[in-house]
Amino acid sequence: MSLQSSKKLDTNRYELEIEISPEEFSKEVDKAFRKNAKKISIPGFRKGKAPRNFIEKYYGENIFYEDAVNSLYPGAMDEAIEEAKLDVINDKIDFDIVTIGKNEGLTFKVAVTVKPEVKIENYKGIEVKKKSTEVTKEDIDKEIDSQRERNARIVTVEDRASKDGDIVVIDFKGFIDGKAFEGGESKNHTLKLGSKQFIPGFEEQLEGHKKGEEFSINVKFPDDYASKDLAGKQANFEIKLHEIKERQLPELDDEFVKDVSEFDTLDEYKKDIEKNLKEAKENESKIDIDDQIIDKVNELLEAEIPEAMFENKIDEDLKDFAYNLQSQGLDINSYMKYTGLDKETFRKEFRPMAERKVKLRLALEKISELENLIPTEKEIEDKFKEYAESYKIDVEKIKTLIPQKDLTLDLACEKAIDFLRDNAKIS
Repeated sequence: MSLQSSKKLDTNRYELEIEISPEEFSKEVDKAFRKNAKKISIPGFRKGKAPRNFIEKYYGENIFYEDAVNSLYPGAMDEAIEEAKLDVINDKIDFDIVTIGKNEGLTFKVAVTVKPEVKIENYKGIEVKKKSTEVTKEDIDKEIDSQRERNARIVTVEDRASKDGDIVVIDFKGFIDGKAFEGGESKNHTLKLGSKQFIPGFEEQLEGHKKGEEFSINVKFPDDYASKDLAGKQANFEIKLHEIKERQLPELDDEFVKDVSEFDTLDEYKKDIEKNLKEAKENESKIDIDDQIIDKVNELLEAEIPEAMFENKIDEDLKDFAYNLQSQGLDINSYMKYTGLDKETFRKEFRPMAERKVKLRLALEKISELENLIPTEKEIEDKFKEYAESYKIDVEKIKTLIPQKDLTLDLACEKAIDFLRDNAKIS
């Protein structure tokens, strides 16, 4: 293979002219003949027994050229791209044969899309604001209340009228202009007052009544109610209240603590909650700081990014999404059907995040280059070992699956985000 020329056609688009010598091309044509000869029939010869010169005279001397080109083209193009030092992305490749023949060899041109030229400045000292990580008494109380809610008991109330928050069991039957309407009747229906499951005014009028009472309420269906036959109409409901229940929270004492945790006292429990909330807030703050840095770095990036880079990232993210769905027993086509999304709309939902990821990656690669953030051999080897342990396969097998060049670039990007974080001005 010989790279004859490399020239820029347009923004992010290059053309390479590649030459394969007559000797190398003839050798590949000969391989194609040996591979296909047994399948070829020529009048006067048994199938697969015709000499090569007869086959080429009968079908044309270029009969084996296509197989030879298909065999030579990928490797030759890869070598040429490496020699030209181009960072090619997965996109449409234009292929044209310039010359081809036993005496001429093979010369062809390919047009490829490359990563954009990137410029980024003023990335040191990015200003970000840190969220408060203070844990207040209200935070602790809220967490405890949440735990009490999860351990609440539902008990029947006998000695009082219903109120907001109660769970009631009722019979109801609805009438419009004195006539019962379809769907307006139910027996032993369980309803939490204040849940807003029913139309406005219905639940509120169930408050203040005792077990065993029978009474009527009047409501108006909303003008935009789903059923057009009922929308905007006044209705009367006959109600019978069978049962009132309430949620009873456990007493906040040492016994409660022993039931829901590994601690013996309320004081110990509160200290543990405070510690856990502090750690959670610290993690949230770190994530928020990184998000702010990423947003500002992406704003500083200057590059004409090929559309293919965004589309490729959407493809990757969709593949990951489909894999996650599969682990839950769903496929992506069923998911789109359930959610009412078509393929184009579904891809659009992934677009903003794909753009963010692509821009960030380009920015981090450039910063790692500008700051000479090169991973050591030990760091690379340790990362391979980490992947091997994670996937439960041999390190050498991992190295065949993940190109070292790609892993090195990933680690360089990690160093770049650490660099940005370390140099950020956090207030």
